Amino acid sequence: MSSKQSVSKVVSVDEQAYEQETVRAEHEDVVDETPEFRATVEMEIQAKVDANHPDGIVDTSEDRIYGVTLAQEERIRAREEELERISVQAAFGRQEGRAERTRAVIEQARRDQRPVKEVDPREKLGRAELGQVNRQAQRLSEDINGGYTRAVIAKRIASRVLEGSDIFEAVMNTKEELHHEAGTIVPIGALEEIRRGEVSVEGRVIELWEPSSPSIQQVGLIEDETGRTKFTIWERSRQTMVREGERVRFRAAAKNWYNGRCSIALTHWSEIVFPERDPWWE
Repeated sequence: MSSKQSVSKVVSVDEQAYEQETVRAEHEDVVDETPEFRATVEMEIQAKVDANHPDGIVDTSEDRIYGVTLAQEERIRAREEELERISVQAAFGRQEGRAERTRAVIEQARRDQRPVKEVDPREKLGRAELGQVNRQAQRLSEDINGGYTRAVIAKRIASRVLEGSDIFEAVMNTKEELHHEAGTIVPIGALEEIRRGEVSVEGRVIELWEPSSPSIQQVGLIEDETGRTKFTIWERSRQTMVREGERVRFRAAAKNWYNGRCSIALTHWSEIVFPERDPWWE
């Protein structure tokens, strides 16, 4: 009887041990069902490469975009710049169109404007005044060798008459004005009154004498109906030689003063014209 009890006890212990092992095995099976994430060899190698590559180095500066790599940030920056350039081009296109429209409006306004016809002051004069103006203009055109026609001089005289001047005053003021304009042949006797530094005169060479310096080509006197003055032709001017008794026209001669008297000098800017000489081709 005792042997039966022993067997039952042993069996009970074995059963207990079996049950404990079963519970532990069930518990271990539950735990094993949870997947374990482990890096593969390729992933570990790539992680080392990324960590040592300059593009993978973490930059904590304020200019960097947080949470992205350097390559990603470069792509983002490039896209932002492209969008900004497109926006600027669009704005410029609108401004350019505005400028073109403005030019079109201005051109149309200019086309719509009627040309203003210049009023000839002679048309406002009476018949008697107009006759006097024309006669005085003809006289001035003959006295002044400056390329002015009688009509141009008459308009200037008529304008002064309309402003309130009498005929004599208008003629004298016009004459003085023409004398002071460049290119006008002025009387030699009026050289001291001319306010320009360069003048043009015409007259006859009445005397030549020996130059006092090697830098002077010729020196002498020129005379017209109003007076005479000394002229000097510098060697560097390379002008044509003049002769005594010859009529000449000096253009763009420089005015000089010596001992209170006015004279003229010809430089390389000056020109000598010989009205009485035959052209070289004749």
